[in-house]
Amino acid sequence: MEFSQSIDRDRLPRHIAIIMDGNGRWAKERGEDRVYGHHEGVLSVREIVNGCAELGISYLTLYAFSTENWNRPAAEVNALMELLVTTIRKEIEELKKNNVRLHIIGDFDSLPDVCRNELNEAKEITADNTGLNLVLALSYSSRWEMLQASRRIAEDVKSGKLMPEQIDDELFHQYLNTAPFPDPELMIRTSGEYRISNFLLYQLAYAELYFTPVHWPEFRKQHLHEALLNYQQRERRFGKTSEQIQTNSHQHV
Repeated sequence: MEFSQSIDRDRLPRHIAIIMDGNGRWAKERGEDRVYGHHEGVLSVREIVNGCAELGISYLTLYAFSTENWNRPAAEVNALMELLVTTIRKEIEELKKNNVRLHIIGDFDSLPDVCRNELNEAKEITADNTGLNLVLALSYSSRWEMLQASRRIAEDVKSGKLMPEQIDDELFHQYLNTAPFPDPELMIRTSGEYRISNFLLYQLAYAELYFTPVHWPEFRKQHLHEALLNYQQRERRFGKTSEQIQTNSHQHV
């Protein structure tokens, strides 16, 4: 409770991105198989979605399944896809009740039919919700996303819809999967790994990065609040000096 009371509600990030790491390692430490860790990780997802909704965070992106995860053992991949379907079915009423809107980024066509159908239905059911935007990155890789965007831009230049000199940061952003969302200001990775792992490489250019040794199945609201307090202690300069930031903030007071 003390953490949430210390958080400055006026200085929260609009968008938090999380790499939910450590499910398999957490399970192995307990003598269980990796799939058990993924099942337990769902409880953390529920808690953090609720925690973000309570704080009034506008966007939460969860790295649920990377393009590289398809290379894992078939049994684990199948179990993850099954878990995705059952979780969406179980949580959809809760999402609706809590005014959470679901979005998907990634190579949607590569997902099994049953997953796509369930996700499409969940997106439709939550489409009118106006609270937290929950973005699931599924079969997602940032390099894949940027290559797709580059191809589409090249096609539009070739067909005459675009002139090369029109291509700038803002236009490139419109061709990304994440076009409807602001860039994350805070990226959290659990389980003690210090990598971004092909996650939102373009969008995280100015994000604050927060790494915690806590495995994802143990990550709770308290840990989210710790990350937010850490974020609020940092000075976000965007290439400027501390003096410039302070001068600007005084001018806006």
